[in-house]
Amino acid sequence: MSDPISFDDYMKVDIRTGTIIEAEPFPEARKPAIKMRIDFGDEIGVKKSSAQITVHYKPEELIGRQVMAVVNFPPRQIGPLMSEVLTLGFEDEQGAIVLAATDKQVPNGKRLI
Repeated sequence: MSDPISFDDYMKVDIRTGTIIEAEPFPEARKPAIKMRIDFGDEIGVKKSSAQITVHYKPEELIGRQVMAVVNFPPRQIGPLMSEVLTLGFEDEQGAIVLAATDKQVPNGKRLI
């Protein structure tokens, strides 16, 4: 477990829901990954991301899936892709990533509270 943080520290991390509208293989990445464009609604818009999720997901299966992502980190260069958000997930028992998502649909752009 990490060191304790204050509620104000937690509120600095802006985690939102978005719907994947495009997904394709990312062969230029050092580790197998998928490039995505995620729609976070009118306030935030569509953002690019990359995730090492190829064990459990195929690009065509991701279209329309709602995910959670940190939207207020600075953009990060990943090979030729400028990743604008950090898509969230959890490691399974073998270390492969399972995407974090809500159990019911919510509007794109809603914040985790």
